[in-house]
Amino acid sequence: MKSPLADRVRPQNLKNFVGQVHLVGEGKVIRKALEHDKIFSMVFWGPPGCGKTTLARIIANETESHFVSLPAVTSGVADIRRVVKEAKERELAYKQDTILFIDEIHRFNKNQQDALLPYVEDGTVIFIGATTENPSFEVIGPLLSRSQVFTLNRLEPEELKQIAQRALKDKERGLGKYNIEFEEGALDFLIASANGDSRTVLNTLEIAANLQSENNTPPHSQAPGAYADLPAGKAGLAPGAFSAAGTLKITKNLLENILQRSSLKYDKGGEEHYNTISAFIKSMRGSDPDAALYYMARMLEGGEDPLFIARRMVIFASEDIGNADPHALPLATACFEACEKVGLPECRINMAQTVTYLATASKSNASYNALLKAEKDVKETLNEPIPLHLRNPVTDLMKEKGYGKDYKYPHNFEDHHVRGEDYLPKKLEGKKYYYPTNQGKEKNISKRLKELEDKE
Repeated sequence: MKSPLADRVRPQNLKNFVGQVHLVGEGKVIRKALEHDKIFSMVFWGPPGCGKTTLARIIANETESHFVSLPAVTSGVADIRRVVKEAKERELAYKQDTILFIDEIHRFNKNQQDALLPYVEDGTVIFIGATTENPSFEVIGPLLSRSQVFTLNRLEPEELKQIAQRALKDKERGLGKYNIEFEEGALDFLIASANGDSRTVLNTLEIAANLQSENNTPPHSQAPGAYADLPAGKAGLAPGAFSAAGTLKITKNLLENILQRSSLKYDKGGEEHYNTISAFIKSMRGSDPDAALYYMARMLEGGEDPLFIARRMVIFASEDIGNADPHALPLATACFEACEKVGLPECRINMAQTVTYLATASKSNASYNALLKAEKDVKETLNEPIPLHLRNPVTDLMKEKGYGKDYKYPHNFEDHHVRGEDYLPKKLEGKKYYYPTNQGKEKNISKRLKELEDKE
């Protein structure tokens, strides 16, 4: 069975490797390690199709190491032990290093990673792991501490185009035999749809070339009238796929049919979850309703629970808006209730209303900051005695002890305020936690407190 195009045209050396210049460019860490033949265990963290597997294979080629690849999905402890046994024998017989490459290392459970650890530590194998997930969450600490984590970036459009053009010209391993031409804008459409994934670009090109060559054979190779009954656009193929003898034309319509719908990278339990909710909150805090709506839609499209998003809006309404707009909290709470009662897809309309309100509302974190200061004093002072006049005299003994004595009822005084009255424990008298801002409705609170202070 012929291997996929992405595997066939995989570069074998750094000279032909595209992308990740921050790691393999002149003077960069991986290039220098190869030049000095000083390879160490490492973890490649990056999006799909950015070159993690290819780079691992190049490292093995350029150091003349034996390369063993284990897919984490189907491998276990027994496979690790087998590789280790063979690595020891190879070292004794040929003095050759073994690079153990584990794809999707985040799918190895703790026991499997623990089983690998001693052999990485003693150098029996040089471990290279590849993962699309944040290693901080998915790889055990001891294994991380013995490996260098390198972040690989998604490939840029020009880099994807360079990879595609190389495959299109390669007559031995690539698609050069087809002499492919693209409808105007078709290749750019493919590059944009690939979302930085070179594998998507190459696999789509191969499918397109195969479909066109098999289903739209050039008219000159057929008997007269052979195309008389062929429906236009059969299998998504536009008539006239061959623009000239021996030239295969790929259209945007064909690529759209192959790609169908691009998938959104969103892991509800992983880093994208935390990245997106963080961007959502910070966009609302920054009073950008457009960005906030985008991130909300992105989370919903990725399958996020709308109640999770609504819950964060309830928190945001008090943490970042507070008394600058007291309507924010009841609106956010109503949105949460609407999500519970209505559900998707309709509740996203309620969410959009709330997101745009919260994003454009006046902002104040004064009440939240006040809480943090009060909590700090509580922890530092612990059980400071509550002033007697503020205690509730529930029993006669409490009355005898002075509970509630001399308490002044504010509603009996001018402005419903008792001048000079202390409500904090004696050790904290005069402490201030809440400093209202002049934002939105909170400026009225600021004005009220200032008036009361002036009358003291």
